[in-house]
Amino acid sequence: MIVITGAAGFIGSVLTEQLNIIGYSNLILVDDFTNTNKNRNLAEKLFIKKVPRDDFFQWFDEYSSNVDIVIHIGARTDTAEFNKDVLNVLNLEYTKQMWNRCSEYNVPLIYASSAATYGLGEFGYIDDHDIVEKLVPLNPYGESKNDFDKWALKSKTHPPMWAGLKFFNVYGPNEYHKGRMASVMLHAYGQIKQSGKVKLFRSHNPKFKDGEQLRDFVYVKDVVDVILFMMKEKPKSGLYNLGTGKARSFVDLAKSTFAALELEPNIEFIDTPEDIRDKYQYFTEANMDKLRSVGYENEFTSLEVGVDDYVKNYLISSNYF
Repeated sequence: MIVITGAAGFIGSVLTEQLNIIGYSNLILVDDFTNTNKNRNLAEKLFIKKVPRDDFFQWFDEYSSNVDIVIHIGARTDTAEFNKDVLNVLNLEYTKQMWNRCSEYNVPLIYASSAATYGLGEFGYIDDHDIVEKLVPLNPYGESKNDFDKWALKSKTHPPMWAGLKFFNVYGPNEYHKGRMASVMLHAYGQIKQSGKVKLFRSHNPKFKDGEQLRDFVYVKDVVDVILFMMKEKPKSGLYNLGTGKARSFVDLAKSTFAALELEPNIEFIDTPEDIRDKYQYFTEANMDKLRSVGYENEFTSLEVGVDDYVKNYLISSNYF
C-alpha cells in the first residue's frame, strides 16, 4: 500500500490521480477531511481507505507491515501563518512522528520540504546538506520546514530511503482551495477574468525592473513525475530541490496567461505592501544538479507550456471564477 498525506490537497490529489492513471489504486489517503472545500479533488479517485490525519498513526501502528512507502505532503502551508505552535504541531512534530515510525517499520519516506527554507538565498539555492544549519528562512513556515530538515539530518535513526523535496513555486490544477496561498498563476487568471488585467508588485529593488522579479515556477505535473521517480528508483537519501532550474519573471507568467486566453497583455503595477518588503524574494532558482546526478532525465515543462495546459485544460472549463 502507498500512503499519501495531504491527499485531498493540491499536490497530493494530483499525485493520487496520476497513480490511478498508471494503475495504482492501493492507496491510503490521509488528510483533514473536515475541509469539505477541497474534497472534490478526490472525486472519482480510486483508493482503499481515507484516514483522518489525527487517526493516522494509530492506523499505521496496526497496518505498517502492509505499507510500501509513505509520501508525506500534508502540512500547514500558509506562509503568513505566524502562530508557531500550529506550525510546530503540523509541520515539525507530526513529521518527526512520521519519520520515527517509518524508521521503526522500515518504510521508505518521501516528505515535502520547501524552497522557503532558503530565505533570501544568501547561501544560494543548492540542496547541499552543509548549508542547512546556516539557512535563515523569512517566515515561521519556512522555519518549521528547515527545523525538520535539520532534525532529520541529525537523526540517529532513519527510514531505509528518505527524500525531503524542496518544492519551489508550484502551480497547476487542484489548488483552488488554497485561497491567498494559491499560485500567482491562479490569481492572475482570476484577475483577468474579473477585470481584464493583472496586477503585479512594483520592484523596490533598483536591480530589478517592475515585474521582473524572478521565481522558479514548476508545474505540478513535473512535481508528481519526480515523486514517482523517487518511489520507483529509491535514490540516495537526502534533500533534493524540486524546481525547473530556470527562473522566470512575473511579467513572463502574466503574459503567458494572457496568451493562453488569446488576449493582449494588460499589466498594472502596484506597490509591494510595506510589511513584506523587507522579506520579499527578488530571485529564486533551484540548482537541480543533485536530482540529475541520481538519474532523473525528464525535461521540465516550460512556463509557457505549463500555463497554457493549466488554463486551457483546467481553468477555462472550471467554475473557479
